This record gives sequence, C-alpha cells and structure tokens, in this order.
Amino acid sequence: MAFVWPGAAFADSDPAAQANRLFVQAMQAIQKADQTYDPQEQAKFLMEADKLLSDIITRLPESPLAVQLVTNQFIGDFDYVAFQSRIRGLVCAEPQATGCFLHRIETMMPPLEYPIAGPRWDWLSLAVAHWHLGDRGRVKPIIAPFVMALRRSAPPAEGSQDLFLGRALALTGEPDLALRITRSIADCSTRIYNLTDIAEALVWQGEGTRATAVAEEAADYARANACAWELGLVAQALLRVGDEGRARTLFLNTVEEQFSRFKERRGTCCPPELAVAAGDLGDVNLALGLLRTVQEESPWTVPQVLGKLGARGEKTLTLTFADQIADMELKAETYVELIGASLKAGDRRQADLVSTRLDGMLKGADKSPLVLIQRARADRLLFKDQRWRPRFQQALDQSDREGQARRDVAVPFLAALVEIETGRAMLE
Repeated sequence: MAFVWPGAAFADSDPAAQANRLFVQAMQAIQKADQTYDPQEQAKFLMEADKLLSDIITRLPESPLAVQLVTNQFIGDFDYVAFQSRIRGLVCAEPQATGCFLHRIETMMPPLEYPIAGPRWDWLSLAVAHWHLGDRGRVKPIIAPFVMALRRSAPPAEGSQDLFLGRALALTGEPDLALRITRSIADCSTRIYNLTDIAEALVWQGEGTRATAVAEEAADYARANACAWELGLVAQALLRVGDEGRARTLFLNTVEEQFSRFKERRGTCCPPELAVAAGDLGDVNLALGLLRTVQEESPWTVPQVLGKLGARGEKTLTLTFADQIADMELKAETYVELIGASLKAGDRRQADLVSTRLDGMLKGADKSPLVLIQRARADRLLFKDQRWRPRFQQALDQSDREGQARRDVAVPFLAALVEIETGRAMLE
C-alpha cells in the first residue's frame, strides 16, 4: 500500500490551497507567454492562464483569491483588469478583424470614473457595438451602472438628461426598459427624442406594428404637451413607420408655424430636426433654407439634410453646398452621405464623382483619422467587399500616432464600424 502524506488530502479539500495552486500555475503560464516571440504560442499560454483564473472564480468561489479576482483587486503586482484587457487584445492576432477594431477603439476611450454620476455616450456606444458585432456578454455590465445611476438621481422630470441611454437600451434588445425609463421623463426634448429613437430601433428590428405605436405615442405626447420644437422629430418618426401623409401634413404645418413665430419675433427659427425632416419632406429650396438657418449651431444637420436631398435626385446644389464646407471632417462625412444618396438614386457616375472629391482630401502626409474613417465608409458603400478594412486600420494607426485618446474620436469610430458592418447608422 502506497503511503499518502496526510497534508496532501487536506490541501485537495482546502479551497484556499487549491486556489493558490491554480494561481501559481496561471502566473507560470503568463511568464511563459512573456518569454516567447511566437504570437500563437503566446496566445496559447495566455488562454491557459485565463482558464486557470476563471476556474478559481467558478469552482472555488469561497477562496480569498476568488474574491480578489472578482473584485478586481491587485494580487501582489498582478492586475486582473489589465490581464483581461490583454486577453481581449488577442483578437488582434488578426489586425483587420472587427473584434480587433473594437478592442483598439475601446483603448482610446477615457476610463469610467466611479461613482458613475450619469450616462457616458462613448461607453453606451461601445455597448451597442458589442451587441451587434462583438461580445454580447459585455453589454449589460457596461449599461447597468448607467441605469442604476439614473435610478439613484433626481426624478427624470427634474434632471432629464438621458444622453443616449434609452436609445442604447432599445438597440441592445431592451425596448421595454427603454420605454419605462422614457415614460418617466416629462421634458419634451428628451421624451420625444427617446420615443422616436425607440421607434427607429423597432423598425430596424422588424417590429413595424410596435414601431408605429411608439411613433404615435410621440405624436400624442407632443400634441398634449405643446412640444412644438420637437415636431420635426415626430414627422421623421411618422415617415419611418410609413405614415407619409400625416408626416408631410405635420411637417408643413410646423414650418408655417415656426416661420410665423419667427417673423413676429416670438421665437427663434428653427429646430435643427425640422431641417432634417425637410430633407425628406420639403422642397429643395425650403430644405436648404432651413439648413442655412441651423447649420452654424447644429453642424451635424449638414450631411443629414444634403444626403436626404441627394437621395431624392438633387445633385448639383447638394454637391456645390458640400464643396463649400470649411470643416474638413464635416465635409468628408457629407461627401459620404452624398455617395450613399447617389447609389440609392441609381447614379453610380455621381457617386464616383463625389468619391473623387473625397480622395482629394487624403492627398498629402497629414491625414485626419476621421477623414480616413469616412473613406472607409465610402469604400463599403461603393464596393460591398472588404477593402474598407485596411483603410479603417490606417485610421486607427493614425489616431494612435496623434495620441487622440478622446471621447469625440472613439464615438465616430464606433459609429462608422457599426454602420459599415450592419448597414444602419445606429450611432449617428
């Protein structure tokens, strides 16, 4: 009979001892990963370490090490959060893979600061991107703290800055929660923005009947609460759900009322959303007139309005307007909208003409990452293949060189990636 040291049986039954043993094995695997130049070998050792650490958490949750790992504490000089980021970075074994693009964009974003006081547009955009393109298991852990922060704050009627939370929930499979949050908000702008965003998401998800009901709810709320400034949004929502007649009537009545108020000096003219609605519902001169009125304070309307007019077949005026835009990034975005509009109108020649204009912006050594991103969007529209990927990688590389770790860079990158991959401008 073989002799068994009594301590061995005790060690096998002691969760702390078992966890310590697995942790040592994980650290040894990480050391082996650090000692090789072979990316496949490195990935193998890192995945081995990740499996060992996950085993501590799932099989030995009562051990002190499991508690430290779950709560993201340092263990000696080992940083579990940094290790998890390194694991996610393994997707960059394929540098032009969508997963690698997502990982690199995330590294640009300023980290979350705790306690969370309110929603963060960039992190909510990341959650939407993961839902559609990446790791759905990461979506709720990203969004949940923002939902909790909203619930802890003052009543939404008093502090109504939703800042994309409702839209993010609707785009990640939670329209019911998005509606519950929205219906607790009394502010016209936030409430109607959310309702029309949710209706748009439902249209994309093939829930036309429900989308129509939500668009009708937005119209009813605007009428009951005299939300005149938001009627352009309501008109857009009605148009999206197929009620063009009502959308057009609402739009024309709103334009007449806004201009009347403006002429009588009873208010400013006009809401930027009304200019966007005019791109679909108004004549060209009216749409451009409204655009000129709002573009200085709301430059995001320029590509939206010109793109809608371009899709209706207006080529000369829209391109002339775009050529005169001073801001290079806005001009590039507008050119892409015109390329998409020309393709929708079946005019490949016009699309190629605008594409040439966009190429002219990329001559020279100093290329803006956001202009490169627009070129990637254009490549996807024009060619329907994967040639956009090298351009997207080039944009990320340029951003890294410039050190642009800013929220306003990460969000356009996420918006472009989601649109390229899904065909829908979910994060515009």
